[in-house]
Amino acid sequence: MISSVTIPPPACMLLPLEVPNRYLFGPGPSNVPPRVLAAGGRPIIGHLHHEMYEIMNDIKKGIQYAFQTNNHMTLAMSGSGHAAMECAVFNVVEPGESVLVSVNGVWGERVAEIAERMGAKVHTLVKAPGGYFTNEEIEKALAKHKPVLFFLTHGESSAGLAHPIDGIGDLCRKYDCLLLVDSVASLGAAPLLMDQQKIDILYTGSQKALNAPPGTAPISFNDRACHKMFNRKTKPVSYLFDMTHLSNYWGNDGKPARDYHHTGPVSGFLALRESLAILAEKGLENSWRHHKEVAEYLWKGLEDLGLKLFIKDKDLRLPSVTTITIPDGYEWKELLAYMIKHHQLEMTGGLGPSIGMVIRVGLMGYNCSTSNADKALAALSDALKHCPKRKA
Repeated sequence: MISSVTIPPPACMLLPLEVPNRYLFGPGPSNVPPRVLAAGGRPIIGHLHHEMYEIMNDIKKGIQYAFQTNNHMTLAMSGSGHAAMECAVFNVVEPGESVLVSVNGVWGERVAEIAERMGAKVHTLVKAPGGYFTNEEIEKALAKHKPVLFFLTHGESSAGLAHPIDGIGDLCRKYDCLLLVDSVASLGAAPLLMDQQKIDILYTGSQKALNAPPGTAPISFNDRACHKMFNRKTKPVSYLFDMTHLSNYWGNDGKPARDYHHTGPVSGFLALRESLAILAEKGLENSWRHHKEVAEYLWKGLEDLGLKLFIKDKDLRLPSVTTITIPDGYEWKELLAYMIKHHQLEMTGGLGPSIGMVIRVGLMGYNCSTSNADKALAALSDALKHCPKRKA
């Protein structure tokens, strides 16, 4: 018999897998604690087994605690934070409806594009990276554009900003608009209270302060959001992200049986459950306090090195991701490459509109300690000494 195989096995696949051991001190993913790695390595079970449903129910309860919400429509997306971002927009917005997006970094840009792609009429409030929107500015735009949805990033990791939230939920209710908040970079690191702050839809990612591997994204919808979502005239543009199916898959629709919709990331859900358990054991308020203390320690160390922090107002700095103004005369890519090569330590440059403006240092969850801050400061100090400084 003549073989029909004409392409040989690739040489790289005949070699063992090698992954470097690095300090992930960028904006995410962060290093995963051994406990969460072990949970992800547990045996695979069927995604429709009753034991899996129990684990999914645990995840829901863990998300409700992390978000500080009693919302029944709480679940985790099978995908990264972008999956939750798209799920929120696709389910509550219909083609032709008005959407208002605050853009002060890359995440607002992404949501504006997602809403535009699915046919919404997109209006933007725009500020340079590091800028924030006053409640007066937001109210003026709500009154002008009459959106069905207003998007705001709580933890704008591309600029290192923690945006004030208080009062915005009340404004959205005044103008009959849903408030969608991105907390991917802030959840567990900076105070956020979904129900008390009247956030209608909140989502986050698994790979930041929660310290789970990338690939799952907690999201929650309140009753106002559910009413809009389940009284649509048209079907959502995505089948995978259609909440009529996902609400059943997560046991949130009141039906006696869960039907097959898609195969969820079993190992990812096991790891997410463990990371939510660690947060519950530590306590939210303790986690917020710890991130703030370590961030302040890092900020002082950076200033002692003669570096300038990009966000001047301490109260607006994101505790999980600190942004440093690129020091004069240095090529930021050279500084980052030096730290990876000589210290096995990752920091990153800007993202989207903040590229070329900042270096980002992330110390979150498992990585959030003064000893790790010292490692980051030592690596930066060494890079500043050894990388060439060019004259202006």
